[in-house]
Amino acid sequence: MKKLSLLILLVSFKAIAFAAGANPFVTKVYTPGSFPIAKKGKVSSILVSGNDWPGVIRAAKDLQLDIEKVTGVKPDFVADKKSTMAIIVGTIGKSEIINQLIRANKIDVAGIAGNWESTLIQVVKNPVAGIDSALVIAGSDKRGAIYGIYELSTQIGVSPWYYWADVPVKKSETLYVVGGRHVIASPAVKYRGIFLNDEAPALSGWSRKEFGGFNSKFYGKVFELILRLKGNYLWPAMWGSAFNDDDKMNPVLADEYGIVIGTSHHEPLTRAHDEWKRYNGGKWNYEQNPAQLRAFWESGLKRVAGKEQIITVGMRGDGDEPMTEGTATALLEKIVKDQREIIEKVTEKPAAETPQLWALYKEVQAYYDKGMRVPDDITLLLCDDNWGNIRKLPKLNEAPRKGGYGIYYHFDYVGDPRNYKWINTNPIQKVWEQMHLAYQYNANQIWIGNVGDLKPMEFPISFFLDYAWAPDAIPAEKLKQYTIDWSAEQFGEQFAPEIADILDRYSKYNGRIKPELLSDSIYSLINYNEFENVVSDYKDLEQKTSLIYSQIQADQKDAFYQLVMHPVEASANLYELYFNVAKNKLYARQGRFSANAFADKVSVLYKKDEAITHYYNKILAGGKWDHMMDQTHIGYTYWQQPEKNSIPKTITLAYKSNLNKAEMGLSIEGSDSSWTGKSKVNFTLPSFDYYSNKPHYFELFNKAKGSFSYEIKSSAFVKIKEVKGTVNDQKRIWLSIDWDKAPAAKSQAFVTVSASDGSKITMLLNVDNRRFADKNINAFLPDNGYIAIEAPNYTKAVGSRPIFWKNIPNYGKTLGGMMPVPVTSSTQNLDPNTPHLEYDIYLNETGTFELNSFISPTIDFTNGDGLKFAVSVNDEAPVVVNISSDYKTETAWRKSVADNIKIFKTPLKFSRTGKHTLKYWMISPGVVLQKLVLNLGGLKPSFLGAPETFVLK
Repeated sequence: MKKLSLLILLVSFKAIAFAAGANPFVTKVYTPGSFPIAKKGKVSSILVSGNDWPGVIRAAKDLQLDIEKVTGVKPDFVADKKSTMAIIVGTIGKSEIINQLIRANKIDVAGIAGNWESTLIQVVKNPVAGIDSALVIAGSDKRGAIYGIYELSTQIGVSPWYYWADVPVKKSETLYVVGGRHVIASPAVKYRGIFLNDEAPALSGWSRKEFGGFNSKFYGKVFELILRLKGNYLWPAMWGSAFNDDDKMNPVLADEYGIVIGTSHHEPLTRAHDEWKRYNGGKWNYEQNPAQLRAFWESGLKRVAGKEQIITVGMRGDGDEPMTEGTATALLEKIVKDQREIIEKVTEKPAAETPQLWALYKEVQAYYDKGMRVPDDITLLLCDDNWGNIRKLPKLNEAPRKGGYGIYYHFDYVGDPRNYKWINTNPIQKVWEQMHLAYQYNANQIWIGNVGDLKPMEFPISFFLDYAWAPDAIPAEKLKQYTIDWSAEQFGEQFAPEIADILDRYSKYNGRIKPELLSDSIYSLINYNEFENVVSDYKDLEQKTSLIYSQIQADQKDAFYQLVMHPVEASANLYELYFNVAKNKLYARQGRFSANAFADKVSVLYKKDEAITHYYNKILAGGKWDHMMDQTHIGYTYWQQPEKNSIPKTITLAYKSNLNKAEMGLSIEGSDSSWTGKSKVNFTLPSFDYYSNKPHYFELFNKAKGSFSYEIKSSAFVKIKEVKGTVNDQKRIWLSIDWDKAPAAKSQAFVTVSASDGSKITMLLNVDNRRFADKNINAFLPDNGYIAIEAPNYTKAVGSRPIFWKNIPNYGKTLGGMMPVPVTSSTQNLDPNTPHLEYDIYLNETGTFELNSFISPTIDFTNGDGLKFAVSVNDEAPVVVNISSDYKTETAWRKSVADNIKIFKTPLKFSRTGKHTLKYWMISPGVVLQKLVLNLGGLKPSFLGAPETFVLK
């Protein structure tokens, strides 16, 4: 009963602790053996030894402020003094008070001491004379102690995002820590951090306004955030900035806080590239100017001697460009050798004792692939393709390197095929899938994410750092729960599931196509109602978000707007804007009188975008975040951002002088054509099928200003929503079939529309009322010339130990993704026992039909002969598909990352009607299937692929 009661108490005050922290240990109710942080208007004091690390003492003072924010009472902060009830904080081997507790056997630090960034949190009775009870936070090292402090802050109700997203603290007058040992184990990834990059105009403008630039006041806020998120590593802002030169206190403060500083992939030996310009550097060319470069690097390294750094070695060309046109392997090897001599000279110890990295970024990877090697102690920082697809991973069977491997990953990018900097477009499902690969392939020394302006990447930053700490604690099945927990940490339990759903959906929608790539022609306006549906989905999401915003507490609204509402509101508006541009252009071609109204709507929506930006910058949180939404995002003409937003072009029709003479026009679903006068439509509506039973529509529209009346006639089995009526601008008419009255086989029907202007237009309908004789079909059926199947909706998943299939829920463009695990499995040889997915379908025709396989744009991280899968039908021989073969061309890569999908078309022969089984076969690990679409001759172009067809049970 005691265990059950304790569980209930913990659930009732669920201080969320993620994989990066300890299990929840804070409650609002006393239990036997618990420690009172706050009760009856009193709070426990905080005790820190004066000889401890300055960063630990500083973090403990943050805890003092955090407890005051939560309880309203400020704890006493004492150094080496006694107090009846105390929170004792310190570093094992450094803190006098912690060492005293160890010697007196008051705490057992076995399994903590000597580890990297580990923490013991324990309630101790009578730890020392004069103290009745203490909460001891003992870190294995400086950051271990700091993480323990901030873990307690988080669990009492202070979000790591309290400053950077204005998340309010959760007030409580009573706080207890449950008795016993609570351990924060060492992280899986040693160095975990963020890169502030592409930081103009947003972050740079905001930092100048708020702090006067990228100085120590600014970085103090960044350092604290990283530590509260249990990160330890930073690449500072570098667009026109120089961390060590802009403010001499920057590196001093970083070292005090406990933040490891590095420089970006093209800034060797701690020197910001901007410094080369500042100090009149000559040619950035080691063959022509080695002496000046060596002196530049050496003087830079001397500035930070003795501080915790990871030193970038190597060299790229001036301005983050390739160094030479060829592969300058010998030159780069000499550069690294000379740089290590500088490191030894400055540090007065072997170079291997100073952490270093070599970033295999872009063309630099080719140097490695063609044989260049660096000393074993240097971490090889592997990179993604700037679009979230890892380019290379270590071989599983290679000898371990002392320096290991790391990953440089992008949440933001400036470059081809398009910048993406404005808002978060990073679903954590994709981040999980790629970083899971990195973890399983032992690229775990360094993980650093390019997070752009930091805001608005709050959620993916949290996930990236949490996952880096303990990947095994967040499998794909727990991604939804992770999002719920994160939402609860920021906003409480009441709306956490709903908020998590919003975070999931908006990042999925924005992950389909970056907003900067969005246009009026990306989504199909005429096929599958695709554009209309995605706009409707975003409007629905916006309504749900607004409803929650109206119900949450007043002090949560600023945080909710930043973390949840703004990306939804801004994206929904952008989608509607381009939807109206598309409507305007189509309607102008069709001569609709309403075309100009859609042009006017575009203008309204463009101004709304400006208003949303203005609210974020000037009004939100009292104007605190001014400039943070300065990033342009409308009006791209090539990869680089426009200097300012510009309204998309629309068409304004010049109408005839006699506008009041109404004239009927007609358009139909699935066609961009239109018909007027007395005519027969030479294009049929999508077919009406008994099993899918979908309605279809045509539209009547006015080509002038007046109105007209209409009447519709058709066969008795055609059901018409509005047989008669009047049209001013336009009206959508829905048709469906009375299947009991329709002919029992395939048939046709005519629909005739007569109007008061003398128009008379006839359409032909195709109706398929065939019933299958087979019973219990349980298969996907055709619909309008195709069968579409979402990958997770398989009929059967066939594994082969130890390989099985994993669904990544909500992954990719539509429903989810299927991948074989473990991802470290060997390449499979095809035989009947090879792991595969089966999808049952039913056909009423024969022929050779094209199977479209929708595959994530994963790069061949093995650097072999390509990642592969195979497809087959029934017991026919599988057809092997290499998803990497076209990546030899930049054009194919650009399309795959812009579309965030690769579609492979494979002809398959169906020699009989009836039930068939499509089979998708694993060959390579790491390949993720999102969708299968069988083209039976009627598949139409669309961005997301045809919607899933009907399953007859």
